Amino acid sequence: MLDLAFSTEDLAHTRFAFSPAWEIVASVRVLNQPGEHALHLPWVKRATAALDEAGLDIGLLRDLVPLRHLPGFLAGTPATPLPELADELADLRDVPARVVRRELDAMAGPRTPALNRFHRDPEAGLERLATLMERYWDLVLAPDWPRIRALLEADVLHRSRLLAQGGAAELFNDLTPMVRWQGGTLTVAHRHLHAAVPLDGRGLVLVPSAFVWPRVFSKTDPRWQPVLRYPPRGIATLWETGTAAAPGALAAVVGRGRAMLLAELSAPASTTELARRTRLSAGAVSQHLGVLKAAGLVSGHRAGRHVLYARTRAAEVLVAGVPEVDC
Repeated sequence: MLDLAFSTEDLAHTRFAFSPAWEIVASVRVLNQPGEHALHLPWVKRATAALDEAGLDIGLLRDLVPLRHLPGFLAGTPATPLPELADELADLRDVPARVVRRELDAMAGPRTPALNRFHRDPEAGLERLATLMERYWDLVLAPDWPRIRALLEADVLHRSRLLAQGGAAELFNDLTPMVRWQGGTLTVAHRHLHAAVPLDGRGLVLVPSAFVWPRVFSKTDPRWQPVLRYPPRGIATLWETGTAAAPGALAAVVGRGRAMLLAELSAPASTTELARRTRLSAGAVSQHLGVLKAAGLVSGHRAGRHVLYARTRAAEVLVAGVPEVDC
């Protein structure tokens, strides 16, 4: 159990961010233990095939991602809300040698030959690691990144609305059942950690992560701003490919396509993501959203380079209140 003690200053410095570098680290953990991450098995099969076909040896990455203690330099705290992988890898290449050695020394168990080589020459090791992470990303994560990023952006939009509506308590208590807020303390249900850590004005970076599911990860090392990585809302739908069903009675009123989109917008989503889920064309989705927006049933919110659409209160009432009947 980890207790994070917040002050007013900490709340003021709490923010959201994504981290492509962290998704690399977390996804390697999924490959190391696929049986514990059944939800990601469709991705595991594709990723394994892509790595085998390319002949890419990710042994160094696997060695650096053990069951428990992860070296802190692998994925530092994101400095911006939407960092590019290239920027995070540049930071990785600049990690001081003494930090690398200290983190490797802290890992449990005997070091593999690859880690011994890394320990002897951290500068060359960091270059090898950054290059490997870049190739790994291109092969197994870049093709799915638009889908993953849309899920993460939708989660941040939802959390931001909760914060505006109900403050920190509503935000934190909705993150995951493994996290609870009470009396200015955020309790994280870690299985192998028991500590109380004051944030001391550093705040907390909340990082939604697709591959962290079904757990949460935290980092409170004083060398980095504290981080909490948690599964985003809608994670169970990430690899779905089926066609969404439209509520029958609602379809009779607004049309099948628009009813389908309203049903899918239980969490905010982009036009591209809605087209993928519903198998409607992007043009059709855009047209339907325009009509729904004009009718006050959806609203658009810019998130980085994308616009995420969400149901309005009127649409929530409409979707919840229409019974299922045959059309």
